Amino acid sequence: MKKTFWHRLGSFLINKYFLCIVGFSVWIIFFDQHNLVDRYKSKQHLDQLKADTVFYKSKIRSDREAIKLLKTDPHNLERFAREKYLMKAPDEDVFVILKKDEAK
Repeated sequence: MKKTFWHRLGSFLINKYFLCIVGFSVWIIFFDQHNLVDRYKSKQHLDQLKADTVFYKSKIRSDREAIKLLKTDPHNLERFAREKYLMKAPDEDVFVILKKDEAK
């Protein structure tokens, strides 16, 4: 008697070793304390933190250069104060023009 495809597949699916492997895989992927779903989320978070670290290190480097320029040249200090904090000399007026997007 020749076994059909469905009969072979059914006997394979009820095999105790196959069921143990499937159960173990499901347990590891979804229910374990260190499951793969949480590991993937942690990896994504770690990658984001590494990108943030690179950004902040470059920002610190540029700020240090700006501080060095401000400490060494009084003209740069005056220009920075005028642009950033809208400071002015006692005998002058300052007009600030904002675009519509910047006004918010």
